[in-house]
Amino acid sequence: MTTVKAKRRSRAWFEKQDRDGFVHRSWTQKAGHPADEFDGRPVIGICNTWSDLTPCNSHFRELADFVKRGVYEAGGFPLEFPVMSPGETQIRPTAMLFRNLASMDVEESIRGNPIDGVVLLMGCDKTTPSLLMGAASCGLPTIGVSGGPMLNGKFRGKDIGSGTGVWMMSEMVRGGLMTQEEFTDAEACMNRSTGTCMTMGTASSMASMVEALGMSLPGNAAIPAPDTRRNRLAQLSGRRIVQMVEEDLTMDCILTREAFENAIRVNAAIGGSTNVVIHLLAVARRIGIELALEDWDRIGSRMPCLVNLQPSGHYLMEDFFYAGGVPAVMNEIRHLLHLDALTANGRTIGQNIEDAPCWNRDVIKPIDTPFKENAGIAVLKGNLAPDGAVIKPSAASPQLLQHRGRAVVFETIEDLRERLDDPGLDIDEHCVMVLKNCGPVGYPGMAEVGNMPLPKKVLEKGITDMVRISDARMSGTAYGTVVLHTSPEAAVGGPLALVRDGDMIELDVSQRRLHLDVSEEELARRRADWMPPPVPERGYVKMYVEHVQQAHLGADLDFLVGSSGAPVPRESH
Repeated sequence: MTTVKAKRRSRAWFEKQDRDGFVHRSWTQKAGHPADEFDGRPVIGICNTWSDLTPCNSHFRELADFVKRGVYEAGGFPLEFPVMSPGETQIRPTAMLFRNLASMDVEESIRGNPIDGVVLLMGCDKTTPSLLMGAASCGLPTIGVSGGPMLNGKFRGKDIGSGTGVWMMSEMVRGGLMTQEEFTDAEACMNRSTGTCMTMGTASSMASMVEALGMSLPGNAAIPAPDTRRNRLAQLSGRRIVQMVEEDLTMDCILTREAFENAIRVNAAIGGSTNVVIHLLAVARRIGIELALEDWDRIGSRMPCLVNLQPSGHYLMEDFFYAGGVPAVMNEIRHLLHLDALTANGRTIGQNIEDAPCWNRDVIKPIDTPFKENAGIAVLKGNLAPDGAVIKPSAASPQLLQHRGRAVVFETIEDLRERLDDPGLDIDEHCVMVLKNCGPVGYPGMAEVGNMPLPKKVLEKGITDMVRISDARMSGTAYGTVVLHTSPEAAVGGPLALVRDGDMIELDVSQRRLHLDVSEEELARRRADWMPPPVPERGYVKMYVEHVQQAHLGADLDFLVGSSGAPVPRESH
């Protein structure tokens, strides 16, 4: 790219020869920085989501050091800063509740400090969208560095995948097919290195989206966390962000409509998580790009899945990396991509993926013989989901993609847990499990409880899947015929709130239909009796519930949407 006169926000802090300049320089020098580091070189903020409470990001201190090394090599001045780290494995009630709060932390940390460009260190799944959302509201030169997936889990001579293996083995224990001792033995074998889930869960899906959007260097998504090539990529990203500041290559130059369309197609081709739908909608709406839930169906639903990875397939992220990773997948579908979309390295997508090799056709299939046909995320509508719901066909049972069954309703997640294994529960494998009040407002935070466990009485018959419908999300590592993100949700009076035991529900994925077979007159009578849940009394949760948007809009806070943030002030030379 052609170098332009860079704009340096940091000059407003460090260049002034007055009392304020004295304070800014002097206090920063306390860390041992010599005076010549304030000579006008770009100040690079390293936004770090390291936390002991986010195990997937536990190696980020070392990763940040490699970024700093690269920044120094390119003539920049790196300053690391922490932000909230909502890791999915530990935080309650759900990390999704805090995604928007973390994004505000990111935005205000960038906005309020002497930063010219930003490196985003992100891993466990909500840290990736929150950092992208917050940075998008600021509009500075920005590059992403993902933490990378764990090494393959190994248990009794076989590979096991984080999340996916947990869901599978826990059901085996409940169904009497695995002992508790065996289940406990698998704990130490599954997560055996630093990094995020090594299945194509939300973390790996979102890392792939960072790469597909052009917000990282090529290869970012799949390098395993312990692999030294991850550190090299971090160092190269540190060098590159300094150049991006010099070129004034800001996020809005990269996050275009075409970039999001590329990402939707790539998510389908890799068999990516349904959570990506909500996160990309939120990122796009932050930066002012028109992106709708319907775009996922129009652009990606009939895409083939090329990648044979858990939970849709067999292999894991380590295998995906050795096979060629995201560049190999994008090269395979290059005729469907906007190849002129700009990326963080200053080159186009087309240039980045040109001749990207595939080294293992068992892991990454050719497009003319894909792993699964028409496997992109499908958007369903009907009187049960007027604003839409989603399903991941590649992770579902084909025979259930067209189904009519009797509803068995659980009003809350507590109700589900209390009654699920009750021998008296009137349910069989032909029924449709319905879970209410688990959406953005209802949980609150829209937890990953949509992949409801099957009742024990069904598991004991050898059944492994049923149709399940909720306003919740599910883990990207999960699988099954699960309809998610039903909008509007039950807690705001959506049709899901009106479903009762015994109602007949029709699912037809091929027709994109989700229908509650109850008359409008009866629904009107039920609606008149419906009562909204109480609003929380204090704190962030109260603000969240009062301002969160529905799933089909990205579940962001309404006052953060629409490129609404004031431009981050920058001074010119």
